[in-house]
Order: sequence, then C-alpha cells, then structure tokens
Amino acid sequence: MNKKHKILRGFVKLIPCWLFLQTVQIALGQSEELPNIIYILSDDQSWNDYGFTGHPHIETPHIDKLAADGLTFTRGYVTAPLCSPSLASIITGLYPQQHRITGNDPKFSFNGPRYQRDWMEARARLYRDYLDEFQKHPTVPMLLQKLGYLSFQSGKWWGGHWKEGGFTHGMTHGDPSRGGRHGDEGLKIGREGMDPIYDFIDEAVEQKRPFFVWYAPFLPHSPHTPPDSLLQKYLPKAPSKAIASYWAMCEWLDVTVGQLLGKVDDMGLTDNTLVVFVTDNGWIQDPNKPNVYAPGSKQDPQDMGIRTPIIYKWPKKIAPRMDTQHVSSSIDIVTTTLAAVGLAPLSTMQGINVMDEKAVRKRKMIFSLDFAHDMAGVDQPGKTLESTMVITTPWKLIVPGGANTQNQEVLLYDIVKDPTEQQNLAAQNPKVVNKLRKEMAAWWNP
Repeated sequence: MNKKHKILRGFVKLIPCWLFLQTVQIALGQSEELPNIIYILSDDQSWNDYGFTGHPHIETPHIDKLAADGLTFTRGYVTAPLCSPSLASIITGLYPQQHRITGNDPKFSFNGPRYQRDWMEARARLYRDYLDEFQKHPTVPMLLQKLGYLSFQSGKWWGGHWKEGGFTHGMTHGDPSRGGRHGDEGLKIGREGMDPIYDFIDEAVEQKRPFFVWYAPFLPHSPHTPPDSLLQKYLPKAPSKAIASYWAMCEWLDVTVGQLLGKVDDMGLTDNTLVVFVTDNGWIQDPNKPNVYAPGSKQDPQDMGIRTPIIYKWPKKIAPRMDTQHVSSSIDIVTTTLAAVGLAPLSTMQGINVMDEKAVRKRKMIFSLDFAHDMAGVDQPGKTLESTMVITTPWKLIVPGGANTQNQEVLLYDIVKDPTEQQNLAAQNPKVVNKLRKEMAAWWNP
C-alpha cells in the first residue's frame, strides 16, 4: 500500500461516506462526476399514444425530443400490466415473483365499499406482509445512497412512507387513515405543479450532491381532468369527449416532462444527468365511459397492456438511437442505472445493461406476467397468475395461468407483422409454442 492510500484509509472513519467517496475520486485521479438520475414514469398510457410512436392526434413534443436525443427502444415491455407490481420491478430490478408484489391489494373479505377509511386500514394491516417481503430487496435509492446520492420520491408509490423505500426526501406518507395507499400527497406532483422537485434539485445542487428523482405523476391516469385549454384542443379531433379527455391528459404529462427537463437544463445539469422514461402499464380509453379502460389493455397480457417505449438519455455517454428491432424490458432499468454509477448488479437481478450493445444483441427474449388485481398470499404468487408472456422476434406467446377464469387458450402472435394481436398462430406453429413454453417453464421460479 503506498503512502497516498494509507493516508486515505486513516480518514475513512472521520468523514461522511459521501465525502470520503469524493475524496477517493480526487486522490485517485477519477475526475468524472457521478451522474444525476431521473426516472420519469407515465401512468396508464398506451405505447402508441405519443407523437414519436405515430399517434395522429396526441402531441407530445417534449417526450418526442427526449426520444430523439436518447437511446429509445420502441419494443419495450414492463414486467406486469398493473401499476404496483410494474413499479416495484422498476425500483428493484426484480420480477414480481421475486419481490412478491404481484397485485395492487391483498385479497380479503370486507363488509363495505373499497377505498373508504375502514377498508384502507384493514388493507394496510394485510399489506404489511407484502411490504415486509418487498423491503428485503434493495431499491435504487438504497443502492445509490451508498455513493452519497440524495433521492426524492414523488407521484405513484405503493411502498408505504417514502423513507421505507430508501429515499432521503419525498412526498408520500403512506398513512391509511389519511388516504395512504398508492401515493397520497405524492400524487399532487405534476397536477399541482413541480415545486417540490425543483426545491429538492436546488438543495442537492447546493450541497454538491448527486441526486435521484422518482417522478411518477398521476398522469395521464384517471380522473381525466385536463386543463380546459388542452381539452378544447382535442374535442374537435376525438370521436368522443371521453377520448378527448384522455388525449389531453397525455399532453398534460408531456407538458410536465418539459417543465422538469427545463429545470435540469436551466441548472446546467443536462450533460451529467441520466434520464429514463417508461410507462407502468398500458391503456385503451373506452369511448363511451369516461375514466374507464377497455379490455385488452390495463390488467391484460396484450401489448396494449404491457408494451411501452423505454428511453435512456445521457448526453455524451449514450449515443442517440431509435431501436425498433430489439426487445427491451423495464427490468433492465436498474441494471443500467447501476452500470452508469459504476456498480455491479445484484446476483438476483435479471436485467441487462442497455449501454452494452453486445448484451442487447445477444438477448433473444424477455418475459412478462399478468396476475390478478388482488393478491391471495405473499408466499403464493402462482395462485393469482393469470397469464405468462414470452416476447421474442417475431413471436409473442401468451399462456394462461391457473387463475385465468376467462380464457384457457394458448395464444401465439407474429408480433412484428401483427402488433395488434389479431391472428392467433398457435395451431399452425406447435414447435414454436412448445419451444417458448419450455423457455418460460425454465425461467418461472416462484
């Protein structure tokens, strides 16, 4: 050990971890700063409801620019077509059967309406088992805190108080007696302004600390109550007011994305900020019922339920490219984030680092799972399994699970030629079905 390293070792116990890491970087000649990281999570939006994915009416100029400036996978998928398990995967880098959050709520009998105070408190007591299991797995803010990051939670969050997720700052209190279930105070972000995030960024910059932002606004999620100016813009273009309201909500999300990234740019932080964009699950707006989704989208295994563009923007580090060929998964987000800060993924993580072009080319298939909305038992993820999905090129296989009471038909689509999944080719391609079923059986390990 040389003299320089001996001196550093002697000071380890005398200074905070984050300051020590900065000292080590300087002393060892590592001048590169740790990147700031921002996750932007759309809530209930179809993969083709953006300008850059070809929607003829919805305008999303800020997200379009983000896609143009980043590495964008148009064939991206989430791990589940429901928000709580999908978001839990995005924050841990694990599949639902690993982190055990497979649905939104525990399944239980209750004499009264859902979502009232008594129901919320009963739910919270039962949900604690799931939360305890979930919290055995490190989250992104927990892993980043080791490197001195400050982190901020805003928007949709199912993990109790923001501190329980490892964040250093946040908005969600998680108290069921005050409406805590999936975001509470955090759901004001975007809809009621962006100041909490702005204040956090200012604080992090003042402290000269790298930061992580979880921006998961309740947008375009129902209730579809867009600003009137946006609603009036879409009413003449849409076949119904319900659809116009949803389209307007999609643009409202885009407006807030522009505000957030504008703040980052104004602070001179753009070049050293990794921005990741993904949606939690899909949505098809029912044309006749406001705030209601149509079958084949949310909570269903079709692409309109699980497909999403996934964008990674990091100027000078990630070359902009529109990848329309390779399949990508939200399970990759954590692995890629850790690679960006110089950390190896945990052994339980199955995602790849998308900055590794070789790994992107090498992977041939990804998986997704559809569970019931209500969970039957923390140790029994298979009990509420409705469908398993294997996505490759050009095939997508949907195999019904034991909890699927609606349809036990195996579905195989040429998802490249048939992106709306109109023609089931399972009967004509038994060898493909058998091969993909074996791949799924080998992967599925609850």
